[in-house]
Amino acid sequence: MALFSKPIKTLDDLFVHTLQDIYYAENRITKALPKMIDKATDPQLKQGFELHLQETKNQITRLEKVFQMHGQPVKGVTCAAMDGILEEAEEIMGDVGDPEVLDAAMLAAAQAVEHYEITRYGTLVAFARQLGRADCASVLEENLAEEKATDKKLTMLAESKVNRMAA
Repeated sequence: MALFSKPIKTLDDLFVHTLQDIYYAENRITKALPKMIDKATDPQLKQGFELHLQETKNQITRLEKVFQMHGQPVKGVTCAAMDGILEEAEEIMGDVGDPEVLDAAMLAAAQAVEHYEITRYGTLVAFARQLGRADCASVLEENLAEEKATDKKLTMLAESKVNRMAA
């Protein structure tokens, strides 16, 4: 249990906590993506990161809507998982000298981020449905669909070009 966080006693508490977790994570991603955009040399990768930055901002807006719909204050709780994924990405980005290998490393890090987001949004949708909050679930499903689509695009880019160029 994080310091100063509310005890989790019910599924509703867990739903709110998970919502706060992904809210923190999405905001953290908006701070990491500009660095990745600057360092990316592959034009498609750079464009993908730019698009995902805008999508992430829209996802944050949707999360704020879910907080409001659920009668909760908009706030995040530290997401150690996302902090770890992004810290590892920054460390690797600092260690890679070859720009094509760097693109592959950043793409791999971006997929780790996507996979975390997919699990969180999938869980939130399931919790919302169980709690009888189809309204919240439908908003969260929009974010989930975008994350899955981004992951597919990253996979296609990795397999068709970026990994080959790094080899």
